[in-house]
Amino acid sequence: MDAAAVHARYPNLFQVVDNETAHRQFEAIASPPPEPLISNVNVVPFAEDKCIVLRLEDGSWELPGGTLEPGEDYRSALRRELLEEAGAELVSAFVPFGAWRTDSRADRPYRPHLPHPVSYRLVGYGDVRLVSVPAIPETGGERVEVVAAVTTAEAAEHFRSCGRSDLAELYLLAAALRAGQQGGTEGG
Repeated sequence: MDAAAVHARYPNLFQVVDNETAHRQFEAIASPPPEPLISNVNVVPFAEDKCIVLRLEDGSWELPGGTLEPGEDYRSALRRELLEEAGAELVSAFVPFGAWRTDSRADRPYRPHLPHPVSYRLVGYGDVRLVSVPAIPETGGERVEVVAAVTTAEAAEHFRSCGRSDLAELYLLAAALRAGQQGGTEGG
């Protein structure tokens, strides 16, 4: 699928967010942005023919991922976040396919070690295995109430139900890309 077709099929994902604090936009990518510019990492996790979604204590739905810690590379952050938020381990390659580019208007970064004023939230997909309950540290972090293995269509509906059509389309795009790599199609 060419870039114009992807933008047309997933308009909420590629929608520009421009406010007083930042300009953000999702970009389809073939390889990760420069490592020093990556501030966050997320994964659309698949467990066999299902995908994994997280329901937080406030009732909203989310995908695993988060902010890199000082000195941490995105691969280490991805493994840490998967275990903390989903109780999962990556069992296949992490396949980057997009990134939200943020051009911040703030005077300084959100945390001192993060890139500024340009940063990226890298996102990819990968196969995971659920190995434990979420292990979020007591200090900080969102509380995950449910780790659910659902169809891609169900995941998209969960995200739409909490006003996150961008994440619904992110999961649909990840499933389409994954199915293309596997040489098949995935319902959704």
